[in-house]
Amino acid sequence: MAVILQARLPFLPWLDPRTARLPGVLPLEGEDWLQRDDAYAGQMAVRDRLIAGMPEVVVAVRPEGRAAAEELYDLVLARLTAVDGYRVGVGSVMRPDGVAVTLDRANPLATLGRLVQEDLCLLERQGDEHVLTGAVLCFPSSWSLAEKLGRPLGSIHRTVKTYDPELARRVQRMFDVIRVGQPLWRMNALIYADPDLHQPGYEAAPRTERRTGRFVRSERQCFVRLPTTGAVLFAIHTYVVALESLNAAERAALETARL
Repeated sequence: MAVILQARLPFLPWLDPRTARLPGVLPLEGEDWLQRDDAYAGQMAVRDRLIAGMPEVVVAVRPEGRAAAEELYDLVLARLTAVDGYRVGVGSVMRPDGVAVTLDRANPLATLGRLVQEDLCLLERQGDEHVLTGAVLCFPSSWSLAEKLGRPLGSIHRTVKTYDPELARRVQRMFDVIRVGQPLWRMNALIYADPDLHQPGYEAAPRTERRTGRFVRSERQCFVRLPTTGAVLFAIHTYVVALESLNAAERAALETARL
């Protein structure tokens, strides 16, 4: 299988004091929560293959998440009409890589997963926390949709050592105060031995080695409030670059970062 890499990360979060401390969230200027980069064609080919071949693994929506999924579908298609390279028609969309995607509002997240590079996760307030109610997750980084769907934020992150009660409180507060039209973003970065994009993980066998490998895997994570349902979109744009794309000082700082 071909290795799909970006040439370089667009931002190095471990070098910026605003993002080097968890959760490292910043306001997103211009609502730029969908992006396209130099790995678009390669990543979209992988997404096509995963959604066609294992939809039960990479796409899921709970009944209570259906309205938010449909709202997101309409919102993304409206945005793509103004994005260079896309041609949005009545029944299909021509992607920038020349692939035509049939529109299917009955399967909103699967359709969107074939149009944009981002994985799209929907979280909705239920009781004291936000719960994952639906997602298209083609590029998981050591977690699985089947294991996390329907669970609240605290339970989703219970195997993350840095997700202590104080951080949990701050993250939930962030989800509560996100405003329509004022999205937020953050980036993480970890060293991986394997450059594969689809790397699910499970709580019974958590990933333990995070300091050795030849690749840097980074996620640009955006948090967007949907205006009608009030759901929060957690959009994940995955970058994988060769460790050699960083200079010596950047590599040294990454090895000690806590992102």
